[in-house]
Amino acid sequence: MIRIFSSMLLLLCWTGIAAAEPVRLSIKEAVIIAAGTSNIVKAEKFRLAAAQSGVDLAGSQYLPRLGFEEAFAASNSPTQTFMMKLDEGRFAVNDLQIANLNNPGTQHDFRTALVFTQPLFNPAIAPSREIAVKQAESQSMSLETTRQEMAFAAFRLYLDIQKTQARVRAEETALGESRENLRLAKVRTENGVGLKSDELRARTHQASIEQNLITGKNTLSLARMQLEKLLGFKDGENLEVDDAISVVPPPPGQNDLVTIALENRSDLLQMKSEEEKANAGVRLARNSYLPSVGAFASYQLNSKDTPFGADNNSWVAGATLKWQIFDGFARSSEYRRAVANRSASSEYIENQIKEVVYSVKESLLKQDEARKRLEVAKNTVQDAEETVRLISRRYENSLATIYELLDAQTVLNQARAGLIDNETNFALASGQIYHAAGIFLKEMSK
Repeated sequence: MIRIFSSMLLLLCWTGIAAAEPVRLSIKEAVIIAAGTSNIVKAEKFRLAAAQSGVDLAGSQYLPRLGFEEAFAASNSPTQTFMMKLDEGRFAVNDLQIANLNNPGTQHDFRTALVFTQPLFNPAIAPSREIAVKQAESQSMSLETTRQEMAFAAFRLYLDIQKTQARVRAEETALGESRENLRLAKVRTENGVGLKSDELRARTHQASIEQNLITGKNTLSLARMQLEKLLGFKDGENLEVDDAISVVPPPPGQNDLVTIALENRSDLLQMKSEEEKANAGVRLARNSYLPSVGAFASYQLNSKDTPFGADNNSWVAGATLKWQIFDGFARSSEYRRAVANRSASSEYIENQIKEVVYSVKESLLKQDEARKRLEVAKNTVQDAEETVRLISRRYENSLATIYELLDAQTVLNQARAGLIDNETNFALASGQIYHAAGIFLKEMSK
């Protein structure tokens, strides 16, 4: 029993360790997962399925309707009982007597009917179906917009994690350097060539870095949790990302990007679908002035005593034409509203085209700015490292104070953090160009 219990305990421990094993994803994998399995994307897929069912629903108006009816009625109304007896085939000569016509008594009827209807010409069906088609197209573009947004959100969060990881590593490096500075201060104090205040100042500097390191690790945990939530990780599943900050391939020229954006931006394509939908709405309002024609037929069984009985049977077939002559100016008001909605859609599209062009140009300018700032940040780190090296030697030889050394060290720490931020901003700005052009997911999936 002890051996069995020990084996089960080891199995449970191993299972727990396996379950806690972190999942390492590249930035490409994270982007693809976010675009396909996040809850918001799944919700948009269901909305698209609903819109596609709406197309089938609108198209079903072309098809015939076949219905079955079973009804029971009881009455002592002269006209009703007269028709019941006729339908049941029980009308007799005595029923024509005045007394029987005026006071027929209570009669009842079971009616079984098979009813068929078929629209022959309905001017509202075609534009109604086109509205449903354009609504499905618009929802499809909405799904693509959501996929692009979720992919870019995953890209941004992934870079945040990489940036925070790099800053944590930089803080750990700074902590090691601060410990070395504290050691030098202690050695100088013990040898009688340093001041106790130098040692205290170095210890305070080290404590400040330790606090920054604690904050950085907590920020890293929160960033991972955000990306895990976006990717649909279950509770207990952990994520690991690549250490090196991702590099996005360079985009094509500015003019090419503007053309690509105007052809691929799903939000712009969605607005164009809405405009076409508004055009169909105008046609629907205009067609409401036309008549509609339909055919109908029914086969009927009537019984006095039993449901689904057949004391008598009959059939009827024919066609109907309906034409609304006057409806209180409702159709003219609906037409004016449809035209106004179409005009509004056109204006929205013109504005969105301007926004797309501006966003592409803005993203290119920001990427160029980020590239230049990155070059400056790299040089700044090199200068700060050399400054710390020189002042550290001067401090060892009593030619500089601890304050000068720690100030230089603080500047170096800030320069390293700035370099990490600029590397991340450059990668983000490069991804933003593809996002502004509407091809982010396509480029990142290569």
